[in-house]
Amino acid sequence: MIEQVGFGLVAGCIVLAALLVARAKNAIHGVLWLGVVLGATAVLYVMLRAPFLAGIQLLLYVGGVMTLMILGVMLTRHDQHEAALERKRPWLAGVLSLFLLGMLVTAIQTSPELHASEAAPATVKDIGRSLLTEHVLAFEALSLLLLATMIGAIVLLRRDRPDRLVEESR
Repeated sequence: MIEQVGFGLVAGCIVLAALLVARAKNAIHGVLWLGVVLGATAVLYVMLRAPFLAGIQLLLYVGGVMTLMILGVMLTRHDQHEAALERKRPWLAGVLSLFLLGMLVTAIQTSPELHASEAAPATVKDIGRSLLTEHVLAFEALSLLLLATMIGAIVLLRRDRPDRLVEESR
């Protein structure tokens, strides 16, 4: 009973923070709320007795991805006083979100693999072996994506300040 209440509280925090990400008028605030969502997801992993996944969630997403996103926002020098984007059709986003939520719930309920199984839980060794054999392409694609993000941020910074290139070449 207490676990269900705890799950409900953490899930509620995730949903609230995700809504705040979507409604943030300041890019930095949106990124910080995303950090709350990712951190609360790590709490869910702890509640599911998966401390390894919680640690990976904290290291990779909260640590790595959040750092890159904040760096990207800061390098592109978003004006703090810029006007918020006009939301012309907020109801459309709500309808689309509810449709996607319905699809997700239907997929979860009709998936036979999610019901209780007799298989032993995966160990850290099994997860590592799976990442470096079966999922190595996705693992390497993510590293290339993060590298491209960093290079793109540097290119955007240089493009915004061409006077630096002249000064640095002297």
